[in-house]
Amino acid sequence: MGSRKRRRVPLEPVEVEINDLSHEGRGAGRFDGKVIFVHGALPGEQVSARLTARNRRFDEAVTLAVEVPSTERVDPACPWFGYCGGCALQHLDHAAQLHWKQQRLGENLRRIGGVEPERWDPPLAAEPWHYRRRARLSVRNVPGKGRVLVGFREIGGRYVADIESCMILHPAFSDRLMSLSALIGSLSIPNRIAQVECAAGDHSAAVVLRNLDSLTDPDLDLLRQWSENNSIAVWLQPAGPATVYRLCPDQHQLSYRLNAFGLEFEFHPQHFIQVNGAVNQLLTRRAIELMAPGPHEHMLDLFCGLGNFSLPLATRAGQVLGVEGEQSLVRAAATNAEANGLANARFVTADLTQPVEQLEWMKQRFDGVLIDPPRSGAAEVLPLVAATGAGRIVYVSCDPATLARDAGMLVREHGYRLESAGIADMFPHTAHVESIALFRKDAA
Repeated sequence: MGSRKRRRVPLEPVEVEINDLSHEGRGAGRFDGKVIFVHGALPGEQVSARLTARNRRFDEAVTLAVEVPSTERVDPACPWFGYCGGCALQHLDHAAQLHWKQQRLGENLRRIGGVEPERWDPPLAAEPWHYRRRARLSVRNVPGKGRVLVGFREIGGRYVADIESCMILHPAFSDRLMSLSALIGSLSIPNRIAQVECAAGDHSAAVVLRNLDSLTDPDLDLLRQWSENNSIAVWLQPAGPATVYRLCPDQHQLSYRLNAFGLEFEFHPQHFIQVNGAVNQLLTRRAIELMAPGPHEHMLDLFCGLGNFSLPLATRAGQVLGVEGEQSLVRAAATNAEANGLANARFVTADLTQPVEQLEWMKQRFDGVLIDPPRSGAAEVLPLVAATGAGRIVYVSCDPATLARDAGMLVREHGYRLESAGIADMFPHTAHVESIALFRKDAA
């Protein structure tokens, strides 16, 4: 049986010329005849770097010193940048980040999909700090550091980063990492809190603690006191997702508003919502503008979640059907539609991988389809989308590679053309690329 030979990582620094950015936001160059990815380096730079891993096809490194800086380099605002893995691009000017993300989307569309949009829409961007209203923070009790660490993982992902605050988290949480650390450290089971989920609405916030063992009555008192002092609801999850319950206060509701449509959305702290509230305002407006639903048209929203796009569509269209695989989200969407007085929006739970003929709601024709799939994309449902006969598709994507793959299929296999595409800066200072595209099929 063969064994993998461990490659020695030299201790001495190496000099690297950076000519590109990888899809994770690391500088890319060549060293010793191989590609090398260097965290903290930018295209056009000459850097001194320390190797951290050697692989057969590529090496990895971190920047020690920038000998020749890029004109687009800026000083990172966060003192933990380069150590905490929550961000990858704080050293790149924000306008340059937008340019890089749009370039990356274009490259993916050409290389993977073999398509080019007829029009590029301008990037959707807002304030790049304190935007993250949903986050899952790691927790680890580290006796050697004398406290519980609460935050994102270090670069490389093995350990929880020892940080005191976070400039991309929503203001409700950004300066409360040390407070959460002290709270969890004061419990009887500081080693048995696995993670903290954060969720913020427009006017309130909540945390969900994943407790692997039971909490004592004094523990619960400490949690209630922290909740009252910080005006943040505390939820507990003692086992699977179905066990989540609100500990305190007795009454609490998270919600956000889409101002352009006069809509209010209520949500559970573990529901999926778009992470960046300000960019979501812009994204929903762009989606409705691209779809341009008429008052007598029927719209289909696949992967509809709690109605973030369905309800805005319903303010303009004749009828909207939202389809989602998770039943709790379907219930939330229906509740939100009713609360907003939208009787023309209905929601169903469905497995979108089923054959079209087994889906009762597919027996009607739709004028437009909006899809907002997970990172894996929508390849399995594209035949279903094409079978609706819809003349236009608005595709909201959280991964440019799967959007590109699906765009190629829509164009070559289903007769659509890619009319427009553009990015939405949902995760500033990270390499994450969110995008929105319009596909159109001209009437025969």
